[in-house]
Amino acid sequence: MRVLDRDVVVIGAGPSGLTAAYELRKAGKTVAVLEARDRVGGRTWSQTMDGATIEIGGQWISPDQTGLYSLIEELGLETFERHKDGASVYIAEDGSRTVYTGDDFPVSDATNAEMDKIIAAMDELAAQVDPDAPWEHPRAAELDRISFHDWLRTITQDEVACTNVAPFIAGGMLTKPAYAFSALQALLMAASAGSFSNLVDEDFILDRRIVGTMQGVSLAVAERLGDDVFLNNPVLRLEWSDEGVVAHGSDVTVHAKKVVIAVPPNLYSRISYDPPLPRRQHVTHQHQSMGLVIKIHAVYASPFWREEGLSGTGFAPSNVVHEVYDNTYHGESTGTIVGFISDEHADAMFDLAPEKRKAVVLQDIAAFLGDRALEPVVYYESDFAAEEWTRGAYATSYDLGGLHRFGPDQNKNVGPIHFSSSDLAGEGYQHVDGAVRMGRRNAARIVAALDGTEPDPDYDGVVSPFGTLNLQDA
Repeated sequence: MRVLDRDVVVIGAGPSGLTAAYELRKAGKTVAVLEARDRVGGRTWSQTMDGATIEIGGQWISPDQTGLYSLIEELGLETFERHKDGASVYIAEDGSRTVYTGDDFPVSDATNAEMDKIIAAMDELAAQVDPDAPWEHPRAAELDRISFHDWLRTITQDEVACTNVAPFIAGGMLTKPAYAFSALQALLMAASAGSFSNLVDEDFILDRRIVGTMQGVSLAVAERLGDDVFLNNPVLRLEWSDEGVVAHGSDVTVHAKKVVIAVPPNLYSRISYDPPLPRRQHVTHQHQSMGLVIKIHAVYASPFWREEGLSGTGFAPSNVVHEVYDNTYHGESTGTIVGFISDEHADAMFDLAPEKRKAVVLQDIAAFLGDRALEPVVYYESDFAAEEWTRGAYATSYDLGGLHRFGPDQNKNVGPIHFSSSDLAGEGYQHVDGAVRMGRRNAARIVAALDGTEPDPDYDGVVSPFGTLNLQDA
């Protein structure tokens, strides 16, 4: 067992934990990062399969994600645009398929008008919501006590409009049924992206990808941290007091003045705390849970859909695979389609044997792109719910009524213990951008505490306050 002394120990080598450690190092503090897995990156992870690059976890970056952009620029990483050229495909509840162009789904003018009404109502309220403190909205309690499903129907009685709009937050983001979370939680999701209009614009929210993949951000930061990152070291016991902490990993024990717990809230209870955390933290964490999604990767010899004038983008709000996109990686000749199966549809798919599930999924992709989609050269299902150190995707959200009740406590440190993850972010909530912002903000707070100064309460984590750290300085 190695025993280390550090200013700060970070638990979790995902984007938030690594960013926090990186910022602390730049501020002249000593750090150690303990990671349970045999890799860095957390919920970002990439693999090469038969020559095709597969981003198993998070991957896209949108124009509003300025915190992440500032980090990748600092690291010298580049981005590339997602393939968007061509027509999209819409599959209605009755199974009818329509190829279309433009921003509107090919539904009736009346339904499109009702969808626009929902989007406008969401935008108006989201503009009033502070993503860092949605519980401070004057109607927070009211909006947190009604499900997103039921709230939509206070705006319109057009079921097709509700069915088309709900997935942009339910299946597409929180990966929970719209009846399982509140209207306030949905408004936080919209406010975190700048507006609900941004969330329903796939060309905005899924704008670009990173050359070297999203996991490459964590790999680049870890390279700068060097030997201060310890893999295969889950922390199952944490002793703490006002004087500091002792974090017990598998073969590394770290004595430190502060600790950053940079894992999703649903994993906080994997650690045994001595003494126990305060009652409020115990209860708060029980009301934050992961959603459930299967991310499907189907790789073909070529992106054949482009030959037919299709972009690879498709929406089917009532189908098992509710959306697909061209996910071909930068510079590769193969063609990759990514699709998503969320919440109750994911429940049903996991009840099937793998080969039966694959057949159902490929039939749904073929409904968008034709029978050539039935025979991929690579087929892979991302299932973070089965992973010991994630247990769901994409991120945690509160149960009905939980956000306004417990949200004010989620970012409060407990003595020397600080919490950091995209799950707790305001802007960039559920995205790597939020993870970066939270890592920087926690680092700034800790540096101020260690130096005896006051942190900037308005610091948003977009730009590092501590300059840069080159590889030769690591």
